[in-house]
Amino acid sequence: MKTRRIVIAGGGAAGFFAAIAAAETDPRAEVVLLERGSRFLGKVKISGGGRCNVTHACFDTSELSEHYPRGRRELRAAFHHWQPRDTMAWFEQRGVALKTEEDGRVFPVSDDSQTVIDCLLAAARDAGVRLETRRPVESVEQIPRGFILRASGGDEFPADRVMLAPGSLKNSPLLESLQALGHSIEPLAPSLFALNVKDPRIQDLAGISVPSTRVGLPPGGRPQSGPLLITHRGVSGPAVLKLSAWEARRFQELDYRGEIALSWLGDSGPDDVRALLDGQRESQGRRAVKNAPVPRLPARLWERLVSAAGVPSDLPWARLSRNQANALLGQLTDARFAVSGKTMNKEEFVTCGGVRLREVDFRTMESRVVPGLHFGGECLDLDGVTGGFNFQAAWTTGRLAGLALAKE
Repeated sequence: MKTRRIVIAGGGAAGFFAAIAAAETDPRAEVVLLERGSRFLGKVKISGGGRCNVTHACFDTSELSEHYPRGRRELRAAFHHWQPRDTMAWFEQRGVALKTEEDGRVFPVSDDSQTVIDCLLAAARDAGVRLETRRPVESVEQIPRGFILRASGGDEFPADRVMLAPGSLKNSPLLESLQALGHSIEPLAPSLFALNVKDPRIQDLAGISVPSTRVGLPPGGRPQSGPLLITHRGVSGPAVLKLSAWEARRFQELDYRGEIALSWLGDSGPDDVRALLDGQRESQGRRAVKNAPVPRLPARLWERLVSAAGVPSDLPWARLSRNQANALLGQLTDARFAVSGKTMNKEEFVTCGGVRLREVDFRTMESRVVPGLHFGGECLDLDGVTGGFNFQAAWTTGRLAGLALAKE
């Protein structure tokens, strides 16, 4: 005999983790998981190029929280209760072998996201969770003895307690309900996107990757470091995606126009790069500058930067003038590129903004405004950079919400 009913709207990572935790903790509760689409865990399916970047192997909670442009203070406390080590153990105990790649990203050994999906579906069914697809929840109403969730088509789902984990609130019909219940919604903006750049220095170089770069959005801002990929439309890769996350709202305010500052040699400062150029002059003196690139730079990109610096194609390193060296230094450490728009990264698409964080108790993920209403995942104003951090926020908030939902 089920004693009460818990309804969770959203069949993604946070919703599944909450449903499983609630049903396992209180087998007497009826746990219903509603997914608006025809399949559960759609984002899990496509993440990491279909491999599913489950989490990131960062086990220091303070360091871990620094990968979240929004929500880092709240998540730092939440990670004390459930962090990547816990997530990895949870999956491995259920038969999903995991591996940690050199950059810290964690994937199933199978390199197939379906492995993770099958594990979550099995755990939910074993716990007795009632799984329903094609149930797009459009409104939530508080009633004297709980809640009513209404889906398109007129279906109603009464509940004693509710969790909302619908993903991004962009264009969501739930926005109106949340505001009617008294919640504030922080402005929504895309995050984790590539930048459109048309510039002769990178034209026709699509596919070239630079292992260590630093890219910022001047003036001020927080430059981001990491690999960069030149694409047909401009630039992408971890450094650019991280920048787009940290500067999501600034880019939106600029209508995705403006200027980025790019260092092709990562965090190496001007003095370090000048010493590198001096070393090339000494060791490669007879060779043309164009034909003897500095370490870590692809030859074709180096040729473009040399040309942009005004260095003649046949000039040997030994004859490089101070002014030419300074121009080359500028191209290497502070190259400016005009941005003409964005390209969404389909695998990593994230929206910043959502339910205001101070209106949620991160010990239980329960609303401070509406008792009995819980939240998890991307509908909150929290988001991480690329690398498994957004999934970890979903696992953590889902787990804490599920445990709280199971309590009387």
